[in-house]
Amino acid sequence: MYENYQNPLIERYASEEMLNQFSPMKKFSTWRKLWIALAEAEKELGLNITDEQIAEMKANIYNINFERAAAFEKEVRHDVMAHVHTFGEQCPKAMPIIHLGATSAYVGDNTDLIVMKEALQITLKKLAILIDKLGKFAEETKAIPTLGFTHYQPAQLTTVGKRATLWLMDLVMDYEDIVVLIGQMKMRGAKGTTGTQASYMSLFDNDHDKVAKLDKMVAQKMGFADTLAVTGQTYTRKIDAKVLGVLTGVATTLHKMTNDLRLLQSLKEIEEPFEKKQIGSSAMAYKRNPMRSERISSLCKYVLSLGLSPQMVAATQWFERTLDDSANKRLAIPESFLAIDACLDIANNVTTGLVVYEKVIEKHVLAELPFMATENIIMGAVKKGGDRQVLHEAIRVHSMEAGRMVKELGLENDLLERIVNDLTFNLSSEDISTLLNPADYIGRSPEQVDSFIEQHVSPIRAAHEKELGMNISLKV
Repeated sequence: MYENYQNPLIERYASEEMLNQFSPMKKFSTWRKLWIALAEAEKELGLNITDEQIAEMKANIYNINFERAAAFEKEVRHDVMAHVHTFGEQCPKAMPIIHLGATSAYVGDNTDLIVMKEALQITLKKLAILIDKLGKFAEETKAIPTLGFTHYQPAQLTTVGKRATLWLMDLVMDYEDIVVLIGQMKMRGAKGTTGTQASYMSLFDNDHDKVAKLDKMVAQKMGFADTLAVTGQTYTRKIDAKVLGVLTGVATTLHKMTNDLRLLQSLKEIEEPFEKKQIGSSAMAYKRNPMRSERISSLCKYVLSLGLSPQMVAATQWFERTLDDSANKRLAIPESFLAIDACLDIANNVTTGLVVYEKVIEKHVLAELPFMATENIIMGAVKKGGDRQVLHEAIRVHSMEAGRMVKELGLENDLLERIVNDLTFNLSSEDISTLLNPADYIGRSPEQVDSFIEQHVSPIRAAHEKELGMNISLKV
């Protein structure tokens, strides 16, 4: 095995749950379930199919001879017919009615839709777990003042928890997008070779009602409420584009979140979990690299790049169908799901043990707070008889000079000392200290966190109550 390429998504990153979703066993056992659903529906609508034939097929759903199928495919150069013959050898009584009236897209496309819907449900579950964990972090840190940044320059204060709700807001939007898309997922159904159902019209002696019922019955047997109203040979590849659209949405969110975490770890304010024996660098033993956040960012970039593939496929399909979708779909769709699955597992692992260094955060806040407190200082001086315009100019000059001392000479911020020593302000050190409580500069941050959790996180928690709290073990 070590002489050939190994896919890192399989070897290192994706969970067994998602890997199983895109496994050969899942694919081809679903093909067999679809052939059984078709046979059952055709029998119920009057075709000469026996219970014995259906029972024979049901007994062999998972008894798949992959070597035999591969040998057939090498001979006939057609994957569906290879599996028809393989299934038929195991079900000799049912062989005459397997795939009756169907085209390859009946099993291929319907299986793809089933697998994608179930993979979206797995993704939704893991997204809910992440939202819950990050929500707890936001609640725990909602009142810790921290520097806000715009343009990566210190701005007004926010809180650690309020910043976490910015990540949460995007995650909730991704969650809602996936919920909507799952609700829109329909089966291709039994549509025939070019989507006209002509083969089924022949089977049912041009009985339109029976053919229409067949289409719906197959979907319902496979757990879908409905089928697409019309198709060509395949379902519209717009669906693949929409599916990867929501996955790239998750990738965008996680990339932004982990970029923020990497910057915060560089500032030594927040740190992702670091294992007891973890090595940060082969050369620099003191380092604690944000390697899990970096891995998420790396995989998210890959998902974002894959997001273009299904759009190009959908845009370049000819009429009822061309086959230049097939090879692309086999790569872009599974690998997008596997990569996002890995990202969500890693993100769940990271958020389980985020470390907040409050003293470092406080140090950074106090270093910048004098600049942020200038408006309050002006108001305090005005109350003592000062001229607002004169005070504004004085504080502007002092701020520029204090900033220059910090940047050019590496000195501490002495703005407050300058103000105390300037008689224009008529303020004592005690007067100013009352204006420098960081909690007075965080606005409604704690209340915003509480409101956000109640309105947006709590409903998701309620919908996934049995799944929350899952601890994620990473492969590497």
